[in-house]
Amino acid sequence: MLLAQTPKGSVLIQNATILTVTRGTLEESDVLVKDGIIEKIGKDLSAPKGVETIDASGKYLMPGIIDAHSHLALDVINEATAPITAQVAMADVVNPFDVGIYRALAGGTTIAHGLHGSANAIGGQSITLKYRYGTDNPEDLFMKEAPRTIKFALGENPTRVHGRGKNIQPRTRMGVEAIIRNGFAEAQQYKKAWEEYNAVKDKKNNKAIPPEYNLKLQTLADILAGEIIIHCHSYRADEIYMLINVCRDFGVDKLVFTHVNEGFKVAPELAKYTMGASVFSDWWAYKFEVYYSTAYNSAILLENNVITSINSDSDELIRHLYHEAAKTQRYGGLTDDQALSLITINPAKQLGIDQYVGSIEEGKQADLVIFNSHPLSVYAIPQMTFVDGVKYFDINTDKNDQRLKVSPTEMVEPVYLQGEGESCMHGVEFFTNEEASFNHSH
Repeated sequence: MLLAQTPKGSVLIQNATILTVTRGTLEESDVLVKDGIIEKIGKDLSAPKGVETIDASGKYLMPGIIDAHSHLALDVINEATAPITAQVAMADVVNPFDVGIYRALAGGTTIAHGLHGSANAIGGQSITLKYRYGTDNPEDLFMKEAPRTIKFALGENPTRVHGRGKNIQPRTRMGVEAIIRNGFAEAQQYKKAWEEYNAVKDKKNNKAIPPEYNLKLQTLADILAGEIIIHCHSYRADEIYMLINVCRDFGVDKLVFTHVNEGFKVAPELAKYTMGASVFSDWWAYKFEVYYSTAYNSAILLENNVITSINSDSDELIRHLYHEAAKTQRYGGLTDDQALSLITINPAKQLGIDQYVGSIEEGKQADLVIFNSHPLSVYAIPQMTFVDGVKYFDINTDKNDQRLKVSPTEMVEPVYLQGEGESCMHGVEFFTNEEASFNHSH
């Protein structure tokens, strides 16, 4: 375990069973990593001078696990003051000292999508993080190649916070749609005003006054221009289809739905009009709008050609996403590659980073995990985790206490009784009736 970040690493992993995800399984093969990139995959490879060699005989090597929905390492996640808060950004509140990052690495997770919460119809911009644990600089965790993303939310969360909590729109699912449509329409007018100004600003004797810059509207305009991927909290099929139609009306096609418990009802539409669905493997019934669900959801979605992933939305479950993927073989009979794609290449596609990560291929970034047995086995335990070829977790050599920053006065870590680490609605209890939502934080 490194005490300080090393941005790029070189290593030779030999004699592993390599689960490439996209190109099948390679028995007793090697992977050579040079300066953070997978340089060569094959047999009987030799390490350049000074490069560590790891014998993975009898072990399994897979791509680093990617979580498309997380709030880990974010100090605050809900700007619940208005139905649209596109002007805020999670990149400003990343906490590199969160020991949960190390625990995620210990579960094989190397990348997670740090999302704004679900208190707003249109929330803040999110951030894709590479878990390079050991730095005190938040920007060291940013995956610079990742496109911009933003959080939307449908259903009970925005209606509870704003309608019932503050008596403003939206109070109903209809109101959520209206908020999004009105926001997009206002962004169109904002964009038009700037286009008209830019068209005349350099002309002789021009006296045009530039429009007032508005970060919220500019962000919405960037969504309309295809520069930002929407990741939308959702459960019910009717509201999923509603947002698909709203986005079609405004020419937006960079759209991912997350949670998507009733996604199986609109699978063909998700396949045709969106970048996919990021689902729970078997969570439901923690509030009324999530009662109609099935553990076959991911299998049905895959069968209908939806780009499907499994997410955690939990600082605890992020350590066990390979178990969540394995459940799909019990519910739906997915193949090994299909199951593993749910936590590797498919979330990479949803985040727009699949050309860099998500599978073991020459030329891709070396985010890798070594398991003692097949990662879809109940007996599987990660042994080593690499990000950009740098080893950030080693089960055999890491110290028991891997915290980077220990409070001199805090004797134990804080315990939260509401939820189990999930934080989609963290910080908005004042505006909501928690008893009505079954004391769950989604």
